[in-house]
Amino acid sequence: MTLLFSPLTLRRTSFKNRVWVAAMCQYSSEEGMPTDWHLVHYGAMARGGAGLVMTEATAVHPEGRISQADAGIWTDEQAVTYRRITDFIRAQGAQPAIQLAHAGRKASVTNTWSGNSYVGPADGGWEPVAPSPIAYPDGDKPVPRELTAAEVQELVESFAFAASRAVGLAGFEVIEIHAAHGYLIHEFLSPLTNRRDDAYGGSLEGRCKFLLDIVKAVREAVGPEIPVLVRFSATDWIEGGWSVEDTVQSAQWVRREGADLADISTAGLSTEQDIRIGPGYQVPFARQVKRAAGMATAAVGLITDPRQAEQILVDQSADVIMLGRELLRNPHWPLWAAHQLEADVAWPNPYHKAKFRRSAARI
Repeated sequence: MTLLFSPLTLRRTSFKNRVWVAAMCQYSSEEGMPTDWHLVHYGAMARGGAGLVMTEATAVHPEGRISQADAGIWTDEQAVTYRRITDFIRAQGAQPAIQLAHAGRKASVTNTWSGNSYVGPADGGWEPVAPSPIAYPDGDKPVPRELTAAEVQELVESFAFAASRAVGLAGFEVIEIHAAHGYLIHEFLSPLTNRRDDAYGGSLEGRCKFLLDIVKAVREAVGPEIPVLVRFSATDWIEGGWSVEDTVQSAQWVRREGADLADISTAGLSTEQDIRIGPGYQVPFARQVKRAAGMATAAVGLITDPRQAEQILVDQSADVIMLGRELLRNPHWPLWAAHQLEADVAWPNPYHKAKFRRSAARI
C-alpha cells in the first residue's frame, strides 16, 4: 500500500486516503447558497476518489464574502441547502469538509473572470473591514474600516455559529478555518496589515489572538469529535511580514486550542509579494511546520504527479496532499494516481468497466 492511498484518522474521523480537495472559490452561489454547479463540481471530485472534499471559502458574515456570488453559511437556510452535497460526497466514501472564512479588506469585489474590481455600496456591495485602515495595494481597492474590539468578538461568535450550522444542519464532518491568502484572519496575523494597539495587535501573541479565539470557539461549538483544520499562509513573501517561524509558533498555539492539522499555503496578503514558484514550492514550509510544531500538516502548490505526491509523504514533509487546479483539470486524478502507483482502490460501480488494468484491456 502506498502512503498516498493509506488511511488517516483525525480524532474519530477516518479518511480513506491522503489525496484531499483544497478549497477553491467558484463564484457561483446565489444568496450565499450552493447551486447545481456545486453539486456536480464537488460530486465529481468525490466520485473521482478523493479522501476529503472541501468546499470553497464560505463566509460567516454577509460582509465577509469576497464577491456577491460567494458561498455563505451565516443563516440556517443556507446551511440546509448543503445537505444534498454533503450526502452525495459521503456516499462516494469521501468526507465532506467546509472552509469558513471572512474576506476582510479583500471583500466586495467582482469575480476573478470579471476583473476583481471593487463593488461599492451604491452598486450592491459593502464597505470592507480590517484590523487596521490599510488598503489592499491593488488598483481601486478602498481603505477598509477598522474593526472595533467588540466587532472582533462578534466575528469570533460568527465563526462559532457557522461551524455549528455546518456540522448540525449542513452535514459537514470537517471544519477548516481560513487564516491565509490575505483575508481577514491573515490580516490580523501579519504585522504588515495589523497596526492595532489593543489586545488584538502588537506582539505576535496579540496578532494571533483573533485566530486563537476563533479556534477555541469553533472547537467548543462542534464538540470533541469533529476535526478542525487551519489554513495558513506560512509566509507573506515580503521582508518584515508574516514568516514561517511565526507560523510554527501559531501552529503550536492553535493545536493547544483544539486544532488538528495545519494546511500550509503561502502569500496572498499583498501584490508586493516576491514568490519563488516551482514544483512543490510550498512543501518546505509544510515540512518545517510539521517538524518544528509537532503538528500534522497538509502540503499544497504545484503538486501534479503521483510519484511527487507520494515522495512528499515518504519524506515526512506532510501528512496529506491537497490538490486544487490539478483536480479542476482532472477530477479523477486520485483514480489515475492509484493506477500509476499500483495501489488497489475501489472505483464507482457504474465506472467499473473503465478501471485501469495492467493486463490486456477487457470489454
